[in-house]
Amino acid sequence: MNPRKLIKEAERIASLYCITDGKKFRLKDFSPADTNGIKSKKAAQDMIEQIGPMVAEMQEKLYAQDLWALLLIFQGMDAAGKDGAIKHVMSGVNPQGCDVYSFKGPSNEELQHDYLWREHKVMPSRGKIGIFNRSYYEEVLVVRVHPHILKAEKLPEELITKHIWEERYDDINAFERFLTRNGIVIRKFFLHVSKEEQKKRFLERLEDSKKNWKFSMDDIKERKFWDDYQEAYEEMVQNTATKNAPWYVIPADNKWYARVVIASAIIEALDGLDLAFPDVDKQKKKELDEIREALLKGKD
Repeated sequence: MNPRKLIKEAERIASLYCITDGKKFRLKDFSPADTNGIKSKKAAQDMIEQIGPMVAEMQEKLYAQDLWALLLIFQGMDAAGKDGAIKHVMSGVNPQGCDVYSFKGPSNEELQHDYLWREHKVMPSRGKIGIFNRSYYEEVLVVRVHPHILKAEKLPEELITKHIWEERYDDINAFERFLTRNGIVIRKFFLHVSKEEQKKRFLERLEDSKKNWKFSMDDIKERKFWDDYQEAYEEMVQNTATKNAPWYVIPADNKWYARVVIASAIIEALDGLDLAFPDVDKQKKKELDEIREALLKGKD
């Protein structure tokens, strides 16, 4: 498939799962098992293998142009496939142009600041791709499902009202609007996995000694709040999906297809930036010509 045709196909696939206005979004309308007619893992892998070099080339131009930055945010239940998606989709990208951050429970230092502080300080610089494995969205997900966590955040009691989640949605939207106005392109991925598939993956982790390290009892404890999390994810998308910072609701029961959709969305985002290697000015060209001439005349 030629590059332009591949980009068009990537745009088509990504558009199926892109939410830019969450008012009518309902999670039940998106099947975790959807594969959009792609029937085999091999077909998906073939597409990933074609997309990979394009992502790498676009990342190189992004770095050389030094104007834009790309922020990729990954959210999802445990075992949804966030780590694997990041590993496979970004495997061909130059490590110098990409930074990955995984956000766990906040440290004591982080609790001394607002909840956006720890992510804000590691936003990708111009020319780079930043990847967040979980993010400030945990503040309207796990904190919402377990509101007692708010007490540890040292907020004045009068600020913890029944409107706190709506206020946080407003804060996040304003924050992302600020980032996009400063040249950071945002793409957000919710890896939508079914409860049955999560159970299957948990059992695989228990049965495979190489995957035991991934498992903890906290995973099982959180599974008991499945319905609460699904409601929280739905409201998250409804309230924070915007044109400039869209959510992609990724069908995650088939990891191979989830990676196709994510790679497609990244290609779509980068292609929209009109990336190119910068031209050098006349003075620089003259300097390069002099360097070339000196090298050709040199005896060593």
